[in-house]
Amino acid sequence: MFLWIVRILLWIPLSILHPTFIYGRKNRPKGKAILCSNHRSNWDIVNYLLHTSECVKILAKKELKNNKFFGFILKHLGAIFIDRDGNDVNAIKVCMKALKAGKKLFIFPEGTRLKDESLVLGEVKSGLALIAIKTKTPIVPVWHVSKPKAFRKSKILIGEPYELTEFYGKKLDEATLNEANEIVRQKMLDLKEEYDAKIAKKS
Repeated sequence: MFLWIVRILLWIPLSILHPTFIYGRKNRPKGKAILCSNHRSNWDIVNYLLHTSECVKILAKKELKNNKFFGFILKHLGAIFIDRDGNDVNAIKVCMKALKAGKKLFIFPEGTRLKDESLVLGEVKSGLALIAIKTKTPIVPVWHVSKPKAFRKSKILIGEPYELTEFYGKKLDEATLNEANEIVRQKMLDLKEEYDAKIAKKS
């Protein structure tokens, strides 16, 4: 209910401030899924939620609790706050429980915003791959094309879902998770490159 109240109250003003268009909505599977997105701004998740009708659980860094605006909204949207400084087993368990209940989970696998504009994508952390493999959940790559700026059109791309089936039943040591992380990272970059190719073809 709170999500819909937020959408009703903020959709018009934020659609004017940050006009956002989502492409590839049909790629989202029914039932459980992990939406795996690059991270450019604190507005990323707000823009996504305001322009989609689905309810998702959000994995967010615990520091956002201290932000009066984002902390308040995320808390009431049912965000799962995680301590990035250590192995937050409790947060991972909550994520797995949500997925096993058939819900969707939105994760920024880099763990923080990418502040270095010279980089395309930061390091992908192991948490997402671990959760996806343990719960046998499809991963949906999501790409924010650019950092949101006032009154500039923002685009969010949603790619086709995939599963890390080759890791099911394996011992998830550091080397195995690093290998899975690389697949997750490459799937996100593939989505970006596919978009860039389409833009280049039109120009």
